[in-house]
Amino acid sequence: MTLKLVGRVSALAIAAALATSLGACATTGDTTPMSPLVPAASAQATAYVNDPHSWARPTEARVTHVDLDLAADFAAKTLTGTATLDVTGRPGATEVVLDAKMLDIKSVTDAEGRPLDWSLGAADPIKGQPLSVRVPAFQSGETQKIVVAYATRPDASALQWLSPQQTAGGQKPYLFSQGQAILTRTWIPTQDSPGIRQTYSARITAPADLTVVMSAEQLTPQGEAAGAGTKAWRFKLDQPIPPYLIAIGAGDLAFAPFDERTGVWTEPSRLKAAQWELEPTAQMVDAAEALYGPYRWGRYDLLVLPPSFPFGGMENPRLTFATPTIIAGDRSLVSLVAHELAHSWSGNLVTNATWADIWLNEGTTTYFENRIMEALYGRERALQEQALAWNDLVAEIAVTDPGDTRLHLDLTGRDPDDGLSGIPYDKGAAFLRTIERIVGRETFDAWLRGYFDRHAFQPMTDVGFLKDIREHLIKGDAALEAELQLENWIYQPGLPSNAQAPVSHAFEAVDAAAEAFYVAKGPASAAPWKDWNTQQRLRFLSWRPQGLAAGADWLTPAQLADLESTLKLDSEGNAELTFAWLQAALANRYEPAVATAERFLTSQGRRKFVLPLFQTLWAEGDWGRPIATRIYAEARPLYHPVTSNSVDQVVGRP
Repeated sequence: MTLKLVGRVSALAIAAALATSLGACATTGDTTPMSPLVPAASAQATAYVNDPHSWARPTEARVTHVDLDLAADFAAKTLTGTATLDVTGRPGATEVVLDAKMLDIKSVTDAEGRPLDWSLGAADPIKGQPLSVRVPAFQSGETQKIVVAYATRPDASALQWLSPQQTAGGQKPYLFSQGQAILTRTWIPTQDSPGIRQTYSARITAPADLTVVMSAEQLTPQGEAAGAGTKAWRFKLDQPIPPYLIAIGAGDLAFAPFDERTGVWTEPSRLKAAQWELEPTAQMVDAAEALYGPYRWGRYDLLVLPPSFPFGGMENPRLTFATPTIIAGDRSLVSLVAHELAHSWSGNLVTNATWADIWLNEGTTTYFENRIMEALYGRERALQEQALAWNDLVAEIAVTDPGDTRLHLDLTGRDPDDGLSGIPYDKGAAFLRTIERIVGRETFDAWLRGYFDRHAFQPMTDVGFLKDIREHLIKGDAALEAELQLENWIYQPGLPSNAQAPVSHAFEAVDAAAEAFYVAKGPASAAPWKDWNTQQRLRFLSWRPQGLAAGADWLTPAQLADLESTLKLDSEGNAELTFAWLQAALANRYEPAVATAERFLTSQGRRKFVLPLFQTLWAEGDWGRPIATRIYAEARPLYHPVTSNSVDQVVGRP
């Protein structure tokens, strides 16, 4: 998933921390005592581990396959039907425990329709309810089927039902799901843990004028008549996946291919722009395979969703879900595609067993993404993106609770979304770049490719990662082990002493221009904006004076007006640049930017942009809070629950 959400603090506080901590972030030396979070060294990489975010007891009985037969009712905003689960169990086991949240369970039967005893336990605000089903005692090697008849609720957290007015076409409704981290249980009763991989199949009935797509092979490309103005669409995925990757989209969709195995789905009016913007996808697949082995999922397509999609992208197998904010018109934001594609290896193929180790998914993917970008666009572009991410990382570490700057997180009693900061992404990637630098790229690539092969379609823990790298890369070399500082990276806060900041020489001229504008008060026209790429422009807009105090204004109204008019920032089409501009403008209480902020916040719901901007407004007290309250009252109905739940914690629910 592409998130890169920088903390739950104001952007101004982050900027201040960055200015004062670039050379003084937390470090850990070789001799620092081990954190109590270090698991026992004897743990097995693929053994089931306790997942505090699931009720499931997979050592007793586990789901291996999910078969859905659901009807989409856009008027009621519900999915209704059955989930038939294939379940295996230890001999003698008589109970299967599933995860359910916000589901209306109607009945539970066996494959022949005989009722099974079932009960829903007490609700937990994070985990939902355990759905416990009594079954005949398992025999050795036996698979039983459990059929759960149920309906979702209109407010199911994983599903967003859009009215026609919320789509580009304006004529037909739309549905999409977002399962990560633990939202799949709000539309499918299964064992919703990333360590319990499942294959799946589905029959989805929807209005006949809509197209249904899923993260699986489409068996009925045109749908099949199902009566009463509906069509049924059938899907299957034979590779086992963590349940958060089961995904659905339904709406007025059209498709355009890039080549024989890649293409893009989106609303018809946006198809031409999306096809051009995302055409490098086919080359990215080739580059990824050249790096780390064959792509194992058949097709790689993208679904460009309506603007309310809460993330940059979601790596659903065979069908990445993507935000329309990457359609910039110049292919400058296609690194998002590289990120989601890389998840086809790191995350989808080898998956964190619990959300405490999300860095295994996101850090490895961020590293892999950058290697794809280097292969296609050159070393300098890759270094620019590394340097931007490094600055974000250092800033975030400076303002984050030290415990949450570890790679291995303690999420007990917490929503796993609390772990979805920039730390697992950028610190995880920095960790892998450190290993690459020390052992050499050729050696590192051979190990990483082997890691994907050895653990394909398996869950992974931090302990398993350490076991593999010690066995297949370090091979008993004590000096190399000490130099790498593996456990300091994973279990200690901050950055170890062997971390090195990436350097992009392309930013030297940008920094000089920023100094001339921000500090020397020169004209914005002196900056060679037209000659810069998007990464250089982001560096310029995100630049802050050294030693900036939290809450301090660092730009005058005249400077802000000069920036806005000279660089045409009030009509900028690149969402990343618009966001960077608004962070600076709103933190300096620049009134003319409020209209731009309102348009931006009511035209897309990507949490990476939405939450920090509301945080910035809220931090501006008497000036910003009335603006935030007014805009949020208008925007909130447009947002996915993932976004609105986060902003509610800042602004309050209107």
